[in-house]
Amino acid sequence: MVHKRVAVLGAGSWGTALATVLADNGCNVMVWARRKELAEEIDQHHTNQKYLPNQILPASIHATHSLRDAVIDRDIILFVVPSQVVRTVAKEVCPYVKENAMILHASKGFELETYKRISEVLIEECVDWKERLAVISGPSHAEEVVRRSPTTVVVASESNQVAEEAQSVLMNSYFRVYTNPDLIGVEVGGALKNIIGLASGVAAGLDYGDNALAALMTRGLAEIARLGIQLGADPLTFVGLAGIGDLIATCTSQHSRNWRAGYLLGRGEELQQILTEMGMVVEGVKTTQAAYSLARKYQVEMPIADQLYSILFQKKHPKQAVSELMNRGRTNELDEIRGFRKS
Repeated sequence: MVHKRVAVLGAGSWGTALATVLADNGCNVMVWARRKELAEEIDQHHTNQKYLPNQILPASIHATHSLRDAVIDRDIILFVVPSQVVRTVAKEVCPYVKENAMILHASKGFELETYKRISEVLIEECVDWKERLAVISGPSHAEEVVRRSPTTVVVASESNQVAEEAQSVLMNSYFRVYTNPDLIGVEVGGALKNIIGLASGVAAGLDYGDNALAALMTRGLAEIARLGIQLGADPLTFVGLAGIGDLIATCTSQHSRNWRAGYLLGRGEELQQILTEMGMVVEGVKTTQAAYSLARKYQVEMPIADQLYSILFQKKHPKQAVSELMNRGRTNELDEIRGFRKS
């Protein structure tokens, strides 16, 4: 086991859960929290009641409200902030990150203004991070990880050395880590599964059953793969942990905030009311906006994403959206599957 000095940027549920994994592995962990009172709670009381209620965190985890103090002299910088603030945080910490520090991120989404993947945003803000960058993704509800339930994820990097180093730092008896060279595919799968998670929640809110859920997951995976391949991903990534694995966890569990938001939409609540009540970022909402635009840019069919966009932003009734999905023109399934392959 390799002991490192790690900065975890983001004190939400997933950032806190990953901090727990790292602390269990003997790392010196400093968590950055945007709110001073949350940093003090983690540092002094070893809890994070808003995001992971009734859980005691390792006493070795420390926290700070200062980004500079969080990253100074750290061997690894792990970004776990919402996708829309990654650029701002990266720009602020770049001058203080030590040379040769490994850069990891576990944020799932696209930057809405540019439709760039998170790794692209990080590299734009600090170009010398490119050679030591990796992404963590896969089916991993924070509520289960912090309880040390068996969990399996994937670390992707264009550098095998970086991926294997991240693997050695993260992996333990309850947190198994695979490596994958397909950075694009792992990021795309992790982002787009949130769209299908939202749609699955909508179906549950409408009291549809297992048939509808199975259809959404299967056809949703097809949409993820179609867009991912156009962006340069390896098709095989989407049958792995960052593809179908993360999709299953997000579409079938009430731990998923995307599923919960979709469920409330299906029950007739307004989007803004839902987001306000939840008080947490629902990445699938902005990812749906990004996917809607990317599908048009690359001329990729994404009917589920299109209908979800209409529900979220054009006030279409969910039952009308389902009806339009079911009454699309006839197609051949195998022709679509063959279309996944790179030409």
